[in-house]
Amino acid sequence: MKMNKQRAFLKWAGGKYALSEQINKRLPQGITLVEPFVGAGSIFLNTDFESYILADINPDLIYLYQTVKENPHRYLEDTFKLFNGEHNNRIQYLQHRARFNVTEDTYERSVLFLYLNRFGFNGLCRYNKKGIFNVPFGSYKKPYFPEKEILAFAEKAKRAHFYCEDFRSTFKRATKGCVVYCDPPYVGLSKTADFTAYSKGGFDAESQAELAQLSEDTARIKGIPVLLSNHSTHLTKRLYKGADMTEIKVSRNISRDGSSRKKVIEILALYS
Repeated sequence: MKMNKQRAFLKWAGGKYALSEQINKRLPQGITLVEPFVGAGSIFLNTDFESYILADINPDLIYLYQTVKENPHRYLEDTFKLFNGEHNNRIQYLQHRARFNVTEDTYERSVLFLYLNRFGFNGLCRYNKKGIFNVPFGSYKKPYFPEKEILAFAEKAKRAHFYCEDFRSTFKRATKGCVVYCDPPYVGLSKTADFTAYSKGGFDAESQAELAQLSEDTARIKGIPVLLSNHSTHLTKRLYKGADMTEIKVSRNISRDGSSRKKVIEILALYS
């Protein structure tokens, strides 16, 4: 039975909604899907495993998902208050961003995270080296309030467990019957195109190599298949040389206003 495609409630650079069907076709069968880099959750939302282990190194993202899972209606009520004209200006945005960067209340951070995601520039999630969220105001006429998407996520999340940890810890959770899908920060297509500031610390070439080796070992030693996404580059082809690789063309914005688009080639690498 074909699933109806479900959008994530977060805007997300590199989100996999458009590629979810192609990725789903290449995922081996299993009981539990393990995602060490869950991001916006498009693959989680557009697959049908019995259960899910969903992890990310970004604590704000995991706080948010746990909040939506546990109390979606309270969360909707509180976030909706920020989605009006009063809060849609640069001064208010910077005030909310400053509040987000100082509060230690995880619920408040979850509420503000959605606001910053929808009102900030291009749905970016970016922190500086001190862990300060620094995405500028987006200047959108009327940011969309994703009520139905949040409710759909909350319903699907009943099958999921969320963890804030790095990919090494998440791989350890994979056991027989699991399938692992990895969507790590991509290898840059140029030196200036590298974007690894999604969380404090980044994701360098050494991390890319360690992930590739861990994926191969997990499939070969533990018998757990691993599918990875990344840009198709000389580096990724070398790192994934032991995998079954497929290349796909993907449209990407190449200018700040999103008016200019080009095709880039991504790679899906399956260790099985």
